[in-house]
This record gives sequence, structure tokens and C-alpha cells, in this order.
Amino acid sequence: MSESNSTLFYAGITLASGLITDFLINRLNKKEIVEDVKPIRSLTLRKRSFVNSKQAPVPEALLNSENPLLDEIKFLNSATCDIERVNHLSLGLDDEFPNIKSPLLGEGNLRSVFGGGGFLPDDAFIYCGSYVINTAVFGPGKRIDQTKKWLRAGPRKSLFFDPKTVKAAIVTCGGLCPGLNVVIRELYMSLHYNYGVQDIYGIKYGYKGFYTYDWIKFDANYVKNIHNLGGTILGSSRGGFDLNKIVEAIVNHGINQVFCLGGDGTHGGVLELFKELRKRKLKISIVGIPKTIDNDIAIIDESFGFETAVEEAINAIKSAYVEANCAEYGVGLVRLMGRNAGFIAMSACNASRDAHVCLIPEFKFELYGDRGLLEYCYQRLKKKGTLVLVIAEGAGDAMLDYKVNVVETDASGNKKSQDVGVIVKDELTKYCKNKGMGITLKHIDPTYMIRTVPANPHDKIMCTQLAQNAVHGAMAGFSGFTVGHVNNRLAYIPIEELLSGKYSNRVVADSREWQRLLASTGQPSFLNNEEQMIQQKQQQQI
Repeated sequence: MSESNSTLFYAGITLASGLITDFLINRLNKKEIVEDVKPIRSLTLRKRSFVNSKQAPVPEALLNSENPLLDEIKFLNSATCDIERVNHLSLGLDDEFPNIKSPLLGEGNLRSVFGGGGFLPDDAFIYCGSYVINTAVFGPGKRIDQTKKWLRAGPRKSLFFDPKTVKAAIVTCGGLCPGLNVVIRELYMSLHYNYGVQDIYGIKYGYKGFYTYDWIKFDANYVKNIHNLGGTILGSSRGGFDLNKIVEAIVNHGINQVFCLGGDGTHGGVLELFKELRKRKLKISIVGIPKTIDNDIAIIDESFGFETAVEEAINAIKSAYVEANCAEYGVGLVRLMGRNAGFIAMSACNASRDAHVCLIPEFKFELYGDRGLLEYCYQRLKKKGTLVLVIAEGAGDAMLDYKVNVVETDASGNKKSQDVGVIVKDELTKYCKNKGMGITLKHIDPTYMIRTVPANPHDKIMCTQLAQNAVHGAMAGFSGFTVGHVNNRLAYIPIEELLSGKYSNRVVADSREWQRLLASTGQPSFLNNEEQMIQQKQQQQI
């Protein structure tokens, strides 16, 4: 095709596209005139289904409700609702229920359908009765009607709080974790740009910062680039929880929304604050955002920062592998995080494929004996000449024949035990030496390198989702909840339920992830009387 013909061809395509666009817009405008400018919600009505696709579509009456949030709260507290109830600030108060239109509702017809320009399409809003199921896989003895149903997270069409009156506070508690700054940034961005909130404050160094330090007044310039930084710009600490001092500080500053980033201990504080605020009948929403690098918070699929931690842990295992393969009878030992759960160690081993032994807190083992860890390592070194061990920090508590001493207790009440990496290092070196083998062992502990790096893309996306949906929940007047992914869908989970003790998140022996690891490493149980222990367990189950 010549250059002139090519130009005419593309000009024709452009003209045709413009004509088609004008035709569609004129059709839409004519339809509006004929229908006498119906409300936006009516123009975009389509059948919408709940998360559980077997449910009936949302009734038209709910879609066109004058106050859909009020309808939702009534339904959630009705006798027929089987969705796990999330506390709402309207309950127990005598005030008239507000009817505030969300600023996320668009004004133009095309914008309301496709979104953009700061507005959301109609289908993006959460309707009454929407839920997320707790269990994704069903089989014999497991039916869908027996599983928990969590309230689906997301924006509501009407709000409980008038954005012009909102004053928000953000605090980070506990240890560092990749992604904290992303959550802080996106909380601010969602509050300010999506809802128009002007007064947003940062609390320094955890719970004690409420009553100890000056608060930071956030603006866009303060937070716009922090998502690329590790750690938290607010600082963090353990402990410092003083219920009365914190509540008084919140009230004195006129705060009505509080966002707390932390693990189980932090959420315990959120629950206490929620109860006290409810007792005083204060319209203050307090929200938890789950944070634990160990990924051991119950109910939710995964904690932010975990994927980044696994990614960084793989680099440590790579280094250990190189060290082990560059020395005669070389051993690379990597000690990773995981006080109560071995998810980081297990996932890093499954991804790297370079580890020969993985020890985690969930499974007991023995150091000594013919079938113990030390003899297995010696025999492997004797045969292969190289060995890579990955050990979670809590694996010391799983050793049956070695007493690990508690060195200290931190401000959150967590016990700090002897370093299991050092124990295995010393015992293995001594064991092999007594058998006439001189090993070269390199002990790598990347803990502080891992937890201080910026979040990777996966965790940045997760942090953004958590922050935005925490804000949506608070603006709707929900309180005393945490937000997280359940079966890859965002849900609001009451903190009482999260901390009830009915749920746990630990590596289990028959999980596919752990079985994949065993297939990769080929490691045994490191138990001298395994058969006897199995028989005892079977008898207990009878």
C-alpha cells in the first residue's frame, strides 16, 4: 500500500469511528429524553448476582433504595440473616440514621457505567446481602450451607459519616513488615481523594504515640512517594497500650476514624478500644488492618508482606547453596522468621528448590539418635558432600530431645528463645567432628534484611486493596472489624471472631504445600519412634 493510500485508509477509519460514536451518543440522549431522565441507578440496571452465584439477583427495590446502607444494616441484624454480623455505629444509638450520598457515585451516564474520573461504575458498589464464603472446597461432610459467611468488603452507595466531618488517625504497631508505607499512603489517598477528607493524622511509634508524641498532619506531598520505602514513616513499637489514655487522646483530637495496622496483639488492642468506645456511645469507627510477616493470622488467605518476605528469603537460600557447594563438606544454614508458623520457610524452600532439609514449628523432630536430624545430615554429607538447611525461628520449640531456654519476653509478651540456628549449627559441627568429618558451615540470618525491604508488586497491590476497603468500611459506619482476603475476595471480619480462638493458620501435615516440600527435599520425619507415635495417635482417634 502506497503512503497516500495508507493515509486515506486511516483517515477513513477515523471518520467511521467518529460517526459511530456520535450515533451511539445520540441514541443514548434520545433514550434519556423519552424516559424523562430517570435516576442514574435505573438507567444502568442489570441483573447482579451475589458472590455466591446460586443466590437470586439483588431485588430492584434494593437497587433503587433511598438509603441502601440503612437497608443493609437492618438486614444484617435481622433473624433471617446468616452473614457474620459486623458491628455498626448506629446500633444502640438513638440518633436518626444519616443518609449521605457517596461521592464515588458518578453523575454522567457513561461515567456511571464505565467508571473513571474518580467515580465508580454501578456494579462496583456492594449491595445488601453480599457475602464471601469461608471455605472454597467442599466434599463429603462439608456443605456450603455449613460454612461461615463474611460480609463482603467494598464501597457503599450511601455513607454513615459525612466526609466533611471526618478526622482520621493511622497507627502502625509491632514489628516491621514490607508494605506498611503502602497501606499508610493508600489510607490517606482513599480518604482524601475518594471521599474528600481533609484531616488525616499519623501516630508515631505505635499505641503509645497517641498520648506520648505530637501527631503528624498528613498531606499529599508527605505520603506520595513513601510506597517505595521499606519500614514505616510513622515508626513502630510493641506494647504501650493504655486504654484510657488512648481513648482520651482520640476524643480530645476530635478523631472519628482510627486505622490500626498490626498483628494479633494489635487487634487485641483494637477490640478493647472498640468496646470502650461503644460503652461510651461514641461515634468513632476503629478498624484493624492485619499485618504479620509470618502469615499466621487466622481466617484470611494471606498477610501483606509475606510474598515479599518469601522472595527475599529465596536470595538467602541461594547464598547458602553457593556457600555449601564451594566447600568440602559444605553446609549452608538459613534461619528464617516464623515464631509459631513455618509458612515463610516452607514457601521459600518450595520456590527455591535448593533446600535439603526444612524445619518448622508445626512438626516435632529429634536431634539425636539413628533417625534423628544430626545423623541424617552426617549421612547426606558423607554421600553428597553438601547440605542446605532452612530452619524457622520457632522450630526450637519442636525439638523433643533438646531443651530450648527462653532468653527474654518482649513488650508484646512474646517469648524470645535461644536461636535455633545457633543450636543446630553447634550441635551439627560437634556431631560431625566426633565422627571424623570436618564441615564448613555458614550460618545466614537474613531476618532484618527481609523485614525492612519495600513491598514487591504483589504486596503493593494487596496493601492498596486492604487500605481502600478499610476506608470504605469505616465511611459506612462499620467498626471493630478487620479487612482481609478470604478465598481471594475481600471481606470484613469482626475482630471478636478473629480472636475467638476458633480459628488458626498453621502449616498442616496433609496440606499440598507441605507434601510438595517433602517430595522436593526427600527428608524423613527425624523421629526415632515414628511408628509408635503413629499408633498412639490412631488409638486416640478411635
